[in-house]
Amino acid sequence: MDENDLNNSKSSNNVTADDLGVDEIVYDAINVDAIGFGALNVDKLYKVGHIAEIDGESFIKGEEQSPGGSAANTIIGLSRLGCSTSYIGKIADDEEGDLLEYNLMVNDVYLTNLIYSDGGNSGKVLGFVSDEGDRALYVDPGVNDDISIDEINPLNVNACRILHYTSFVGDSFNAQKELLKILKDDIVLSFDPGMLYAKKGVEELKEILNRTDVLLINEGELKILFEDYYRSKLGLSDEDSLSFRDLAVHIRNDGIDTVVVKRGAEGAYAINEKDEEVKIPAFKCEAVDTTAAGDSFNAGFLYSYLKGYDLAKSCTIANWVASCSVQSIGISGLPNLEELEEFIGTL
Repeated sequence: MDENDLNNSKSSNNVTADDLGVDEIVYDAINVDAIGFGALNVDKLYKVGHIAEIDGESFIKGEEQSPGGSAANTIIGLSRLGCSTSYIGKIADDEEGDLLEYNLMVNDVYLTNLIYSDGGNSGKVLGFVSDEGDRALYVDPGVNDDISIDEINPLNVNACRILHYTSFVGDSFNAQKELLKILKDDIVLSFDPGMLYAKKGVEELKEILNRTDVLLINEGELKILFEDYYRSKLGLSDEDSLSFRDLAVHIRNDGIDTVVVKRGAEGAYAINEKDEEVKIPAFKCEAVDTTAAGDSFNAGFLYSYLKGYDLAKSCTIANWVASCSVQSIGISGLPNLEELEEFIGTL
């Protein structure tokens, strides 16, 4: 799909005031470029001397917190690159909910699709990191993992150009599958399964995978999700190895238009339905925090996809956005549109 196709699909998807039964609507807040749908939580990181064992104890030496969630990071990245964005997520009336709402708002993500719960608590991840770098994480998804399909406005979703899925711990996974039944064919579905969904296996993810247009997945998750599946499908033994390229080609041949494998320091590999196939090296930089590298890569790639760039240019831009991100803590290093355009000018 090229840029003209996307522009045409955008105009055909526009929600009207009559659709919503109102006199006037704020079109920019509804007819957005991209909507994210995935975990939304506050990361609370505690620095400790050591990770306590059963019946043991340790001492907290420092703490910090920041808004998190894979899809949220990608959507914020797209917003910083000048795309109009929104987010399907659910928050409670608590301190964490206020922070999550504020973080989306200050990053110019429209709150049109944010769901407000009357009770419960907002999602959070408690992380404990020792002096040796050992880590223990405890996830409390809260109300964000209790999203039902009737809380999502299908008119809003069907007015976007790209819908980007990432993982949930529990029940909101069902809402993601239900939403696909009312999603227009011309909406591009982007999917980054992450480790949680990779471990579910192909059969459990089949409804999402069958609808996916762009698969964004790292090499480790690719093998966990697909290697045994294709060994079985192709009648191979456990000794027969399948490379990341083998898997990507099979996935593309089975109907996903664009498959992008994120390989960390090795860069990115991608193949699409046009038989474009590229291996793009990573940019050399001094990494400070790689936590959101994959989410940042997604933002750069989806921006390029919206622009109709070819696969090589898209992966180059995605690698560059990721390299900017990892040089700072969290997503604070994500570039803005002016910085990106300056980089594109050097290509």
